Amino acid sequence: MVLKAVIIEDEKHSRETLKSMLEEFCKDVKVIAMASSVEEGVKVLSVYSPDVVFLDIELKSGVGFDVLNQIKDPDFEVIFTTAFEQYAIKAIKFSSLDYLLKPIDLDELQEAVKKARTRRDTNIYREQLDTLMQNISRGDVRPEKICLATTLGMEFIAIEDVVACKADGSYTCFILKDGSTHLVSKHLKEYENLLGEHQFMRVHNSYVINLREVKKYMKADGGYLIMTNDLEVNISSRKKDELFEAMKRL
Repeated sequence: MVLKAVIIEDEKHSRETLKSMLEEFCKDVKVIAMASSVEEGVKVLSVYSPDVVFLDIELKSGVGFDVLNQIKDPDFEVIFTTAFEQYAIKAIKFSSLDYLLKPIDLDELQEAVKKARTRRDTNIYREQLDTLMQNISRGDVRPEKICLATTLGMEFIAIEDVVACKADGSYTCFILKDGSTHLVSKHLKEYENLLGEHQFMRVHNSYVINLREVKKYMKADGGYLIMTNDLEVNISSRKKDELFEAMKRL
């Protein structure tokens, strides 16, 4: 099945380059329309019924999210594009949605198209978009939710409910206040970076913890933490001073 695509991008060169890449290297994608502004994007999406939309985050007439805000119950996949690493990228990552940094890498483009083709659970995808829009609407305020792509499906978790993240090989195990755990196929480093501004800290090679969920510090055995759910977490010796300073700032 051919995927019908719409490109919303304010730079003509970027529009044409992406269109050419799709036509030449993604034979199962057909670009049915293009737009250069928020207004044009909304109009195009009200006329056409694409399967996937390549949406630039920064448009001269606004931001790509303004387009999504004006579309009721979007039933297309969105692949965001941007030339900048910015706060919006973090919000997109929190929602487990796809984005491409410009200049667009061909392998990353093909992988994003492949995901768009195989991920067709509309209800879950709308919840991902809802999570994104809720987090974006908060502006510079930190996102409240994170979407975890687990082995069982998508889980939408309140960040404050996370006690710790534990490395499990190339996977990460999220440990929540209610005792549940969620295994995600991403390295712990990904979440160390993502959660760093949310009072989370990497205190050991195997753990990123929620500093607000620390109950006790124990000096025995070189020092370890007891979390509010009684989880015991070892502390790397080189992290102790940084940890104590971070705890003082809470």
